Amino acid sequence: MARPAGADAPHLPRQAPIEAYGRGGFRFAGMSHRGSLLCLPSGIWAWTVSEPQKIDADSLSRVFQEADDIGLLLLGTGDAPWDIPPALRARFGETGIQAEAMRTAHAINTYNILVEERRRVAAALIAVP
Repeated sequence: MARPAGADAPHLPRQAPIEAYGRGGFRFAGMSHRGSLLCLPSGIWAWTVSEPQKIDADSLSRVFQEADDIGLLLLGTGDAPWDIPPALRARFGETGIQAEAMRTAHAINTYNILVEERRRVAAALIAVP
């Protein structure tokens, strides 16, 4: 079973495709997690963000720590579209990360394809009901 949100260790110490999502959580690598996720090159981590308006540089600090290994960050914003604020977009530019915001379902589909292709991708995924 997955660790609680805010744990200092990843649920899984590697990237893996997302197998299923909904009902407030995700399944990956035979495990389940309730709540949002950060899927990074270092592993799959719990993420405390539950709505797009709470996405900021602080909530994405792990992403910025791994910037050298990330070419593209997919921001799964739940069920609603969301525009990345200019200050956050500027922060991505400073670190060389391209960021795209889209509904979580679309972010998962794109992430899974890019992981399979072994691309430098990460995802920040807000759980959907």
